Amino acid sequence: MGIVNIEDELHEQLRRASRASCRSINGQAAFWIRLGMLCELNPGLTFQELVARELKAAGVEAPGLTAAA
Repeated sequence: MGIVNIEDELHEQLRRASRASCRSINGQAAFWIRLGMLCELNPGLTFQELVARELKAAGVEAPGLTAAA
């Protein structure tokens, strides 16, 4: 585990987003980092497609949940 230095304004946005998402600040940062990496690696997929794919990979099944191939 390491320490990441970010701008104060980004940290404030992270803090606000973590409250809205019911995540810890570290959990919210990890979510944003992971989704950012997935977006870079899969530029043809939408945010919703990426989240659906990750949920499916985690074993989450919901009615109407579809993931891109």
